[in-house]
Amino acid sequence: MRMLRSICQLAFHQQTFQTLLKVRPIFQPLFVRCKYVQNSGVKGMKGRKFEINKEPEEAKYDESASNDDDDLFDDSEYNYIANSTMNTTKNILNIQNVVVLQPFIKWGPRKATTKPELALQEAEALIRSIPTWTVEHSEKVPLESLDKQYLFGKGKLKELKNLIQGLRSNGQPVTCVFVSKSTLTYRQKQNLQATFGVPVIDRYSIVIQIMRLHATSMEAKLQVAMAELPYIWSQVKDVDDQITKNVRFSLSDVQKQMLKDREKKLKNELERVRRHRGRLRKNRQNFPIVAVVGYTNAGKTSLIKALTDEQRLEPKDQLFATLDVTAHAGLLPSNLKVIYMDTVGFMSEIPTGLIECFVATLEDAMLADIIIHVHDVSHENYVEQRKHVELTLQSLLENSSNEDRERLFSNIINVGNKCDLIETDDFDQWTEVEKLQLISSKTLTGINGLMEEVEQKILLATNRKRITMRVAMGGEESVWLYKNTAVTEVVGDPNNEQKCLMTVIITEAKLQQFRHIFVVGK
Repeated sequence: MRMLRSICQLAFHQQTFQTLLKVRPIFQPLFVRCKYVQNSGVKGMKGRKFEINKEPEEAKYDESASNDDDDLFDDSEYNYIANSTMNTTKNILNIQNVVVLQPFIKWGPRKATTKPELALQEAEALIRSIPTWTVEHSEKVPLESLDKQYLFGKGKLKELKNLIQGLRSNGQPVTCVFVSKSTLTYRQKQNLQATFGVPVIDRYSIVIQIMRLHATSMEAKLQVAMAELPYIWSQVKDVDDQITKNVRFSLSDVQKQMLKDREKKLKNELERVRRHRGRLRKNRQNFPIVAVVGYTNAGKTSLIKALTDEQRLEPKDQLFATLDVTAHAGLLPSNLKVIYMDTVGFMSEIPTGLIECFVATLEDAMLADIIIHVHDVSHENYVEQRKHVELTLQSLLENSSNEDRERLFSNIINVGNKCDLIETDDFDQWTEVEKLQLISSKTLTGINGLMEEVEQKILLATNRKRITMRVAMGGEESVWLYKNTAVTEVVGDPNNEQKCLMTVIITEAKLQQFRHIFVVGK
């Protein structure tokens, strides 16, 4: 039956489809012993380490998934539709020589706050994030509106067409044009492709392509697959709204139903991911959670490595290098164990709906006890990046209660990373005016102070107390306290050599449990 369906699909489109490598959405059981050693350069932490048994975040979320889910990643008809709407292919390592165009509004209420030069730099960085893609030419293009059918005016359109032809005649291979606009309508893309003679891609499409490259776990692949669908539906709507016979791409009712069925399947799979994440959170409920968020490539993973000294972490100087929300254990100066959650980076000029497709894993950040917002203070566009992350967080919390929103935003630590790349004379501006905790994940500058601030925030957010107890030396009470609390100091009782004074950080629930076992129960 499957073979017959494939033959019908081939006949319907009258072209050959490339079949992708089958990837089963099933995770095999995998348990490893992970060691987390606190950085010896951090005050009060030298020589301290602890080990935990950890099931990787990307490990199995449900081993009972149906074999029919193979179709999510090996569906030739869907691949044809996705490639037609995005002008990209699943072969993310194909060679592309790209002309980058950065349109910007010259004046008026729609004028962007980001300088066109900085926006162009980011657009070039997006292209260079794919190893086999190169920038052949890039330029800024001033516009009065982003809504024209050809996007550019007639004069500029002719100029760009001649530019591309000139590059080709000079031996520079131009295989596609990247228009760094959030999304282009289907009509705009078709008009520009007819003019330039090469495929045209927009910002949403290139980000999806980068995410495909970095999606290694099944969770990430499912979420990237889900993120493709809003774009495809918007392009289909654009086609349906056009009253013209010159549309090269349209979907039958059967194909639209296929997209709806795919969306339903993906939502079911992502609900499994969400439930799996919920079970993992329950296993971590005795540990305070610190979510690390920020603009893409701000140094979130580098900061977590500095805080935990986890050697297996390999930060990359790439956009969207992190797609999975992963957990990393660390020790605070008080010996309190915490878990840092690494998250997917945010970026401007991308519909929030794309990031919302990662909500199954971003919930870990939204439900954290505190958030570290990492800013790249060496970046000239730092202020706008900061605003975008804050707006994205607000959007993701739109359906949360007022109490949850207030709790989360009152427990954010703003960290200025990469301070080693700015002039020391500017430090006062960042610390006093911008209210940032300046640090460098590379040189470890400011890490001690950050850990102390994290500790203070954690104690307040989780209602933990620092108290001193008099217990028997080596007795059951001290054994219990070592197991269930963070022991910060132990000294002998000057009045009784059989006793010791233990200073611990303890939750209210554990304190009541201690009293029930050792005070009331005796």
